[in-house]
Amino acid sequence: QVQLVESGGGLVQPGESLRLACRASGISIRGYELGWYRQAPGKQRELVAVTTSLFSTNYADSVKGRFTISRDNAKNTVYLQMNSVGPEDTAVYYCNTRPTARDWGQGTQVTVSS
Repeated sequence: QVQLVESGGGLVQPGESLRLACRASGISIRGYELGWYRQAPGKQRELVAVTTSLFSTNYADSVKGRFTISRDNAKNTVYLQMNSVGPEDTAVYYCNTRPTARDWGQGTQVTVSS
């Protein structure tokens, strides 16, 4: 059974940094494209960053230049480094495989507030 477990969220102040992690079990992420998604209250889930099996990356315009996605295939983990966060980044963050998604994990809550 594939499981995706996100961690690293919390309450941070505007301008601070946060590093999220998503550890996969039941699959090897090595051959997969992976994405970080977020869902803010009352909004649809949106894709914010992607890492391919060849380590190329893409970002939503809203996070470009502030967020960095990376992967450690040996640890079966994908990361999201979040810098210069703002209140608009408040959301539950999830990871998943692409283009076919697995069952969604619980996500990790990120709250940006002063």
